[in-house]
Amino acid sequence: YPDRAVVAFAGDGCFLMNGQEFATAVQYGLAFTVIIINNSMYGTIRAHQEREYPGRVSATALTNPDFAALARAYGGHGETVKRTEDFAPAFERAQGAGVPAIIEVLLDPEAISTTTTLTAIRDKALESAR
Repeated sequence: YPDRAVVAFAGDGCFLMNGQEFATAVQYGLAFTVIIINNSMYGTIRAHQEREYPGRVSATALTNPDFAALARAYGGHGETVKRTEDFAPAFERAQGAGVPAIIEVLLDPEAISTTTTLTAIRDKALESAR
């Protein structure tokens, strides 16, 4: 279904594991949009560490490239979103670009999911250990 819109969601750590495939998408003209949620960490692993070993964080911090600039370097469309109200216009531009696109959404690392924070996970684990 080449006429359908394709949108992929990935965390920054996830994208770093296979982001080179973006070059293949550009090479073959596969216009889709990747939304990268960038919290500068392997978030799922960090959440598990805080739950099981509160405060004992190991090897989850990431030093990321500018993902929007990376998309442009490959010949795609790239944008960075810092505010919620800026997402919809960026998404529309990405969908209309006619080339593979990356929208990098910068997220506060503390906001580990839509329902909790790293601090809340850590505090709950510490309380349970008492």
